[in-house]
Amino acid sequence: MFGKFIRQFGWSVCIGIFIQLMPVSVPSALGLPPPGDRPEEILRTEIITQARSPIDGKPLTAAEYAQLQTQISTSPFPPTLSPDVRQSVFLLRLLKLIRTFAPFLPLPK
Repeated sequence: MFGKFIRQFGWSVCIGIFIQLMPVSVPSALGLPPPGDRPEEILRTEIITQARSPIDGKPLTAAEYAQLQTQISTSPFPPTLSPDVRQSVFLLRLLKLIRTFAPFLPLPK
């Protein structure tokens, strides 16, 4: 009978210590973002009114960016390659095509 009392007392001490070690208040929302953070859904629907220049990286307004894009697309000097470079590119593409269909041929790398 005395052993049963000691066993119950031991369990009550263990439970009391366990309860004392438990934190009193557990934060309920550890995974939530900070209150000032804007949700991704809102950021996705915003209209971007500022841009950066593809030439020098300076900030531009939307109107300046559109004007720069039209200037780039309607340039009086279209990009041209020299005939030697065009020939080299053509030969490299031809070599790649041949290697695709006949990888066992001893072609230059």
